[in-house]
Amino acid sequence: MSETKTCVVIGASHAGVNFAFALRQEGWEGNIILFDKDETLPYHRPPLSKKYLELEDSIQNNLLKPEDSYLKENISLKLGKSIININREDRTLTLEGGEVQKYDKLVLATGARAFVPPIKGLKDAKNVFTLRNIADVNGIREALNTSTAKKVVVIGGGYIGLETAASLKKLGADVTVLEREERILARVTTPYLSNFFYDLHDTNGVKIYAEKEVTEVSKVGDKNMVICSDGSSYEADLIIVGVGIKVNSELAEKIGLTIENGIRVETTAQTSDKDIYAIGDCNCHYNTFYDTFIRLESVQNAVDQAKVAAKNICGKTAVYDALPWFWSDQYDVKLQIVGLSKGHDETVVRVEDDKKFSIWYFKGDRLLAVDSINNAKSYVFGTKYIKSKALIDKLKLADPNSELKSISIA
Repeated sequence: MSETKTCVVIGASHAGVNFAFALRQEGWEGNIILFDKDETLPYHRPPLSKKYLELEDSIQNNLLKPEDSYLKENISLKLGKSIININREDRTLTLEGGEVQKYDKLVLATGARAFVPPIKGLKDAKNVFTLRNIADVNGIREALNTSTAKKVVVIGGGYIGLETAASLKKLGADVTVLEREERILARVTTPYLSNFFYDLHDTNGVKIYAEKEVTEVSKVGDKNMVICSDGSSYEADLIIVGVGIKVNSELAEKIGLTIENGIRVETTAQTSDKDIYAIGDCNCHYNTFYDTFIRLESVQNAVDQAKVAAKNICGKTAVYDALPWFWSDQYDVKLQIVGLSKGHDETVVRVEDDKKFSIWYFKGDRLLAVDSINNAKSYVFGTKYIKSKALIDKLKLADPNSELKSISIA
């Protein structure tokens, strides 16, 4: 019976916390122990680059669960703890400091960390930050408060870099974004949407430069000088690095679990070890909608996989088959994305006004994904049509006078 057993979770962000509570809800009567190296009560991460950075909210308003709820559900939350080794044979974990913890079931919700490229001089530069956790944001806040010029250079023009740029601009900073590719968001969306966000930031006073590969950061007095491969340079009181992430899969790799763009799992969230599951940003799972293995970085993915893993550990049958969705908030613009556009060979843009439109991605006649700007209706109908594999009349779709409910042919 589960009351005699212990389930240990490594990682107390969206995936780990939601799993722990779901496991108890599914009927697990044994111990649930949740470890995380962060010393702060588990919190929502999306607001970090938005409301929290903008000083409009406190971390207490962004907790995943109130502190007393862990006690109420008999979940042991152990913060400020790092796991350094897993022994699969005797099913134990070793913590930094030597403490050993036994487990019957183990869930890896280790997530990912910010990737910092090996740029010459970056490690020695003043006020260099990533934006992945509350400590990062608190550091940025403090640096902004103590800096007079507030010149900020953001390295990376992806969603996290652009969200951070928008928030810092609201705080009065002089913000410059440097993107290595030929345009911002080049790896994830169309030129149409890239141009829209470029214009949005330009209108709000953020300077964006594409095809700028940062090769060095040097000190000039008490300032940083960010130098690019083309010889251009940009002064910075603060540097924000937002060029991507690195999956925290080292523990799993060390103990011989299957690794493939993350920790490979079955649709049940089970790894190659029957007693170990992996959920959230750290895993690579099979997606039924796109017939391929993928790794997703999203809250939705973390929460849904947490529920699936909890059911399976409690002996119930559940598989993960959710359609991916994402969002981004910048200034007064909300971007909602449903589906995955990778592999598309055609796009249809539906413009309702200059700040309300959607981009529909197709492979042949199959709808793969939809990007919606300030347009919840397109997002909702796009989700419906992707799930139902509806055949879309593309001419009607492109006409904003056509009702979205009438564009489906079959």
